[in-house]
Amino acid sequence: MHKPLVRSEPTDAAVASPAARPPGPAAGTRLKAVIVACAIFMSNLDGTAVVTALPSMARDLALPPLHLSGAITAYLVALTVSVPVSGWLADRFGAKRLFITAIICFTIASALCSTANGLAEIILFRSLQGVGGAMMIPIGRLLVLRDVPREEFLTATTWLTTPALVGPVMGPLIGGFLTDLISWRAVFWINIPIGIAGIAMVARYIRDVPTKRPPPLDVTGMVLVAVSLAAIVGGLETIGRGLVPAAVPAACLAGGVMLALVLVRHSRRHPHPLIDLDILRIPTFGATMLAGCFVRIGMASVPFLIPLSMQIGFGLSATRSGGVLLASALGAFMTKPMVRFAIRVLNMRHVLMVNTFVYAASIASFSLLEPGWAMPAVFLLVLFNGVTRTISLTTMGALALVDVPSERMSAATPIFATAQQLPQALGVAVIAGTLQFAVMLSGSASAGLPQFHVGFLVAAAGVLLAVPCFARLPHDAGEGM
Repeated sequence: MHKPLVRSEPTDAAVASPAARPPGPAAGTRLKAVIVACAIFMSNLDGTAVVTALPSMARDLALPPLHLSGAITAYLVALTVSVPVSGWLADRFGAKRLFITAIICFTIASALCSTANGLAEIILFRSLQGVGGAMMIPIGRLLVLRDVPREEFLTATTWLTTPALVGPVMGPLIGGFLTDLISWRAVFWINIPIGIAGIAMVARYIRDVPTKRPPPLDVTGMVLVAVSLAAIVGGLETIGRGLVPAAVPAACLAGGVMLALVLVRHSRRHPHPLIDLDILRIPTFGATMLAGCFVRIGMASVPFLIPLSMQIGFGLSATRSGGVLLASALGAFMTKPMVRFAIRVLNMRHVLMVNTFVYAASIASFSLLEPGWAMPAVFLLVLFNGVTRTISLTTMGALALVDVPSERMSAATPIFATAQQLPQALGVAVIAGTLQFAVMLSGSASAGLPQFHVGFLVAAAGVLLAVPCFARLPHDAGEGM
């Protein structure tokens, strides 16, 4: 029987020696966290800014809007597939060097996306963006959290979760504004100056994590991860689209699930697996990873469905439809201080369980939207969704890595990042497939508000699956942060 791993406490000598203990967020760690958070924000912003531009891209490229969901899932799949190897690469080549390389890759890919003239090109360049984003997110967390003491962990993770809260909701607003004012291509231009500034800031202010000699790369595990995830998401993405023969999506899903099971068996037997499943034995890490997958599938639906339903169902412009999601960002900023107080005072397990019910209800409430609704009422509904979303992301982000020993952080951060990104890819693919299936059942030519309502209800049902996972958390989970 495996003993649960516990984050090591500092020794008396370490406490007494300033050189032995790294500075907390009040000094260097806070600056480091802000710089890393800006890079993560760029990735999260781009992931949703494209959603608002999809109708314009579809018109320009003469494609159905739902077919262009592949531009979103290609980014998320490439990001998810590349994340697991990031921990090994950081140990081998240095986290700071890899982080800068990731920003360069993301910035160049953004410039290429703005030149795309067809679906194949946009998917290819978005995939390259995903590879860069895959390195930025887990490696950035590694640079910040590797040596943060437990009592300062909540402050550090608060800075790092802000991009996940603000980026996805600011993306549609910025994407809509640039699309209406200039072109959908301008959505990708904004990453270029941000990327250049990020490279300069990282080079100047962030110290590298010491490199070490990692064990040989688990190539078999890497191939199994890449092929299984790509097959599963590709199968979900092409169901009912008419893009490939009808048997192909089912074959992709079946093959992807089988390869995932092979990956689990391989990881348990390999002496140095790419995916270290033993780390899931840490109660707070394992339960939060599983529950977070269900919650984030629902989270991915709102930035995807709201702008499309506002444009297609309500007839709003890209700017106005993206502006609706600004309410979610406002809810995030309003709630952040209260969430930190609640985490310190209340039982985290109860906070997560109760808020998951409320968050699912807030998503389901979007199925009531009709063109007759006043926009202030829609704004308040999205605001409330942003409040509950902030509570979920902040509590899960703070709890997930708090008990992981610093020496195992390189193994934990790629799993954590995968558990963040894969559900988003699955969420977009599942909801896009749900819309397509609802269109087929209704006999309509394209998706309308009734089909979007179905999508919101499916997303809410997915979020509720997280409740039993949170119920497995220890009653004292998160104490002392």
